[in-house]
Amino acid sequence: MNPQLSNRRQALGWLAAGAAFLGRPQLAHAAPWAPTGNITYNIGVAPGGSVDLYARGIKNALETLKLVGGHTVLPLNKPGAAGLLVLQAMQKARGDAHNLSTFHTGSIAGQVTGVLKADLREFVPVAMMVEETTLVAVAADSPLRSATEIVDKLRQSPESLKIAVAPLRGLNLHLAIAKPLKLAGVDVSRLTVVPFRSSGESVTAVMGGHVDVVIATGPTVTPLAQSGKLRMLASCDPVRGKGPLAEVPTWRELGIAADYVSYNGVLLPPGVDAEQIRFWENALRQVAQSADWRQLVEKSGNKPIFKGYVDSHRYLQSELKDTQELVASLGAGAR
Repeated sequence: MNPQLSNRRQALGWLAAGAAFLGRPQLAHAAPWAPTGNITYNIGVAPGGSVDLYARGIKNALETLKLVGGHTVLPLNKPGAAGLLVLQAMQKARGDAHNLSTFHTGSIAGQVTGVLKADLREFVPVAMMVEETTLVAVAADSPLRSATEIVDKLRQSPESLKIAVAPLRGLNLHLAIAKPLKLAGVDVSRLTVVPFRSSGESVTAVMGGHVDVVIATGPTVTPLAQSGKLRMLASCDPVRGKGPLAEVPTWRELGIAADYVSYNGVLLPPGVDAEQIRFWENALRQVAQSADWRQLVEKSGNKPIFKGYVDSHRYLQSELKDTQELVASLGAGAR
């Protein structure tokens, strides 16, 4: 049997067994799993940007809401290799639910394009916490006044604009800009795509005039747009946002039906059991319901959500398939 398939069936079996145990009075006295020491939150990017922001927001909420038994959640940034360094650390922590990492659409894209040399199906996505808005922006003093101007310029000369992404080509932000441009008739294999270690660095580069266009998620772009340093030209969401995003047109509104939605959540190491999954699912559900967490996410221009282990696992499977189809349609531009 395929070991990956076996692992997935085993995890689902643990959940089913756990549910059955809860209905049997003779086992009601069994103590559920809980942390017995500090928790390491492995973050696969440099500080700055939405992945780091939300990981630290979850860490703060877990501690503030006293959901980890008085223990400390230690954030540890390990940027590099498209997140592979973090996944290697999570592999070494097999079965130890004192280790968390980020479950993100970008990692799925990286696996499909070959940028990330790992298989996310070996790990356990326990929760999806944020539905992310991806935005196209330019510096406030840029001569580019609309997304339509960007498309027109790139149709004529695909190399003419430097487009900043993070942390690497072939991840979700690259796909999010390549998808509408491809549909609009741009040769996306010839784009000048400039990668940065984090979206914090990519927006700094566009403000400094080192690149022409940046694509990043709401937490990085929205505050700078509100302060007058950036102009947001397009949203990759299927519908127009609210608050600071109410004036930002979607690609659909511009006549290009190319939505791209990313999700951010929490990943557990391989080999965790049903009780460990249940503990973190319940703890993260409480984080998702807290006012401070919701305010953090909404202020950043994104949408707070909560989907537990089963829905997160299903999303991983479906997004892998959908991304494979998207990358195949984009050709060399997504490599």
